[in-house]
Amino acid sequence: MEGFVYTLYVSQCSYPGRESFIHLCNPHLEKMKEDILYHFALGTGTHDFPALFGDVKFVCVGGSASRMKAFTAYIAEELGLGSPGDDFPNICAGTDRYAMYKVGPVLSVSHGMGIPSISIMLHELIKLLHHAKCSNITIIRIGTSGGIGLEPGSVVITRQSVDATFKPQFEQVILGKTVIRSTNLDDQLAKELMQCSKEINQFNTVIGNTMCTLDFYEGQGRLDGAICLYNEEEKLQYLKEAYDSGVRNIEMESSVFAAMCNLSGVKGAVVCVTLLNRLEGDQISSSHDVLVEYQQRPQKLVGYFIKKRLGKV
Repeated sequence: MEGFVYTLYVSQCSYPGRESFIHLCNPHLEKMKEDILYHFALGTGTHDFPALFGDVKFVCVGGSASRMKAFTAYIAEELGLGSPGDDFPNICAGTDRYAMYKVGPVLSVSHGMGIPSISIMLHELIKLLHHAKCSNITIIRIGTSGGIGLEPGSVVITRQSVDATFKPQFEQVILGKTVIRSTNLDDQLAKELMQCSKEINQFNTVIGNTMCTLDFYEGQGRLDGAICLYNEEEKLQYLKEAYDSGVRNIEMESSVFAAMCNLSGVKGAVVCVTLLNRLEGDQISSSHDVLVEYQQRPQKLVGYFIKKRLGKV
């Protein structure tokens, strides 16, 4: 029927006996002689994926290329695989879309800003891990966010990613039909990360829902964008409703991240530091040095988690 939109619920693809491996929900890939990961400047015809990436167990992704390079240097030193000042080559140097670094079993990849950018990266990352025959992968997004009802510098481990109406779902139009996918994240992994934060005991950490929006300004109820057709009272009412529904922070990537991890059979987590309390303002006013220290908190938590998993704690 013309103009009618179907809503579909798609759950995780099921491949019995392969639970610990990457699930590719795309039968067409088997017919391809070569898979070119265009935005990574990598391809199965030009690169030996198992040799390059087969030992990867942890993948950490974040928006900024420089932040992910810094995380690589940090985790290398923490794992005893590098020294201060070591340089790590960008595996995706053939493109300026994303940056990728590897040290031992840890892969660090930038994803840019917003759902479209991280979605493109994840499609190619998931295929890369599949072609490399990786197993028992954990993927963690580390980043920044706006907090709701939390002191700046608090770290939020995401229980569920919710949309701007507080529903735990990711909605996408595919072939003209609306497809809705679950955005629940791995509960045990979230609890494990929370325990790690208690053990390092360096900053406030909570488990809560994360609201994923389509933009930074109107979509997050800010009053300081180029366009704003609502008032401060309406903004605060909306943010308080979000808080009452369990939302503790707002960012722009977690929904598609959770949905794609679910579909690919990968355990995923989102760990973001809050740069401000949105109930108290819209603009980030902390000093550069304070913000740099805040941004290191997810790295410290995830770094400790990886060390603990590897028996180095």
